[in-house]
Amino acid sequence: MRKFYIIALLSLLSAACFSCRGPKLAAADEQMARGEYFDASKTYRKIYNKLTKKEDRALRGEVAFKMAEAHRKLSQWARAGAAYQNAIRYGYPDSTAQLNLARMLHAEGKYKDAVRSYEEYLMRCPSSAEAVLGLEGARWAAANKQNPTRYIVKNAKLFNSRRSDFAPMFNGDILYLTTTNEKVTGDNRSEITGQKKSDIWMARKNEQGAWMRPEPVEGELNSEMDEGIVSFSPDGNTMYLTKARRSPTANTGVELFTSPRSDAKWGAPTKFEISADTISSYGHPAVSPSGEYLYFTSDMPGEGGKDIWRVNIKERAGSLENLGPQINTPGDEVFPYMLTDSIMYFASDGHPGFGGLDIFQATLLPGGRWEVVNMGSPINSPADDFGITFARSSHPEGFFSSNRGDGRGYDHIYSFELPDLRITINGWVTDHDEEPIPGAVVRIVGNDGSMQRTASGAQGEFSFALQRGVRYVMMAGGKGYLNARQEFTTDTAEADADYEIEFMLASISKPNIVENIFYDFDKATLRPESKESLDQLVQMLRDNPNITIEMTSHTDRIGTEDYNIDLSKRRAKAVVDYLIEAGIAPDRLQFHGFGKSRPKTVTRRDATLYPQFKEGDILTEDYILALPDETDRDAADQINRRTEFNVLSVDYNMY
Repeated sequence: MRKFYIIALLSLLSAACFSCRGPKLAAADEQMARGEYFDASKTYRKIYNKLTKKEDRALRGEVAFKMAEAHRKLSQWARAGAAYQNAIRYGYPDSTAQLNLARMLHAEGKYKDAVRSYEEYLMRCPSSAEAVLGLEGARWAAANKQNPTRYIVKNAKLFNSRRSDFAPMFNGDILYLTTTNEKVTGDNRSEITGQKKSDIWMARKNEQGAWMRPEPVEGELNSEMDEGIVSFSPDGNTMYLTKARRSPTANTGVELFTSPRSDAKWGAPTKFEISADTISSYGHPAVSPSGEYLYFTSDMPGEGGKDIWRVNIKERAGSLENLGPQINTPGDEVFPYMLTDSIMYFASDGHPGFGGLDIFQATLLPGGRWEVVNMGSPINSPADDFGITFARSSHPEGFFSSNRGDGRGYDHIYSFELPDLRITINGWVTDHDEEPIPGAVVRIVGNDGSMQRTASGAQGEFSFALQRGVRYVMMAGGKGYLNARQEFTTDTAEADADYEIEFMLASISKPNIVENIFYDFDKATLRPESKESLDQLVQMLRDNPNITIEMTSHTDRIGTEDYNIDLSKRRAKAVVDYLIEAGIAPDRLQFHGFGKSRPKTVTRRDATLYPQFKEGDILTEDYILALPDETDRDAADQINRRTEFNVLSVDYNMY
């Protein structure tokens, strides 16, 4: 499950012990040893199809295994998986057939089958680090495939041909990419991929800001060999690129080169020497934004497979550094990209993932430790996902490469964007009768330092855009009304969210009902369920420290005048006592009991709750007695039984 274009840092096979059982098999083994996977797969297929006799069973298993290896190098997961199954069926003794079958199932997104296959291999090879990591990855993928991130991923069709297009890289406003389309330099096809050998192309934007089709870079970069996978110095004038190293007598490899830009053209590449080791390969350059380091991929001895290394661009000798086991695994870590000097993206098949190569974000923490996180779906898929580039560091959008959905293993360029979270709070400002208050001033302050202000609309409406995981304090106030305050914290979930809130402002000029104040029958004792409303009244007095109020209580028409006056007075006093106990200064509070002497005038809110009454009706005893329905009379009595407060002054000063 690796990316094995020649330009993508080919895996070097150890020298093959070529079979003497036939020239064709020996030729196929030689092709495989040279990294010519496409040609080798065709040769193995021809040999496999001719092995039809019973005595050919063992050889058929061997050829099936080798053919599977060739398809695996080409990222042709389904073909490789079928060939591994044939190798196992014919009793091929190499147990890695089972491990690689698990990898192919993993890369096809068949996670349950992959788990079983990994487990079967671990029964025979319990110490296999690759199998342990693979099993962990398959289980992780099965658990996370239904939890995509908010990234929006699209096929960037304008940049893609009918062959492979991959490894996009920004240099200013120009997007560079590696392509094997039919118009690249040279006519020969790669023995490795069966495609034409890759070139470096670029795409620009037109005057309207829309991308135009890619075209070859100008200058002396492209040749009949493979070139591609580029990075740039911070000033954009030096290109670092990967170039094929081809020899009929040596294994295939790649090396790093640099090219200077002059007059919008790129000069002839010059080899960038990293080490005296001439056997290993060096590719996938990534220059740090500071320009100090060059990150790259190599198969030099390290953590295993291909590792990510870095070298000081100026010092080179002696500065070579493997990024260590937090980044590198026994698998392959390839295609580094430095968003900042401390945030790196890279592709790996060794860290737990969805299959094939996944893209990971690595953050360098204080103390030198790397924190590695899988970028999740839909950036990653069961196939190979790699070679990411960002349009700018301040906003997550750009392009990456993937061979998802392509049975031939061809790569294509995809765009990605992480849209801003849409977290809003919509609210309304009304008075205690639920009449809208237009023009009310609403302020919101977050513990992230944010501050916003707006005025309510004609229906008392307002709206703010928020951030997730922030604690907010909101205050609303209007001319002729007291201030009201509320607090809340937005969810930390990475998802869009809409909140609603209502401010009910107390009027300075008319009585304000305090809802949900309850007393025991025929008593002035406050019931426990009154606490929430009473505490809100306490908060309102704290938010408006310059006011004094009068608490009033009203009864229904039942009972004598003296009895109702006394009961309502005691009930109003009970509320004042609660407020004083909560810390409100006594000289800010008065109380009065009006009994049944002040029947309620039906408000719009009352008429909504009790449609049998009209707005403006006065619920006097004569009005109530004239109602034909006892239920309506009970409802009128209920409206009359109420606790209110009136604002007496707005210039109170405790000093």
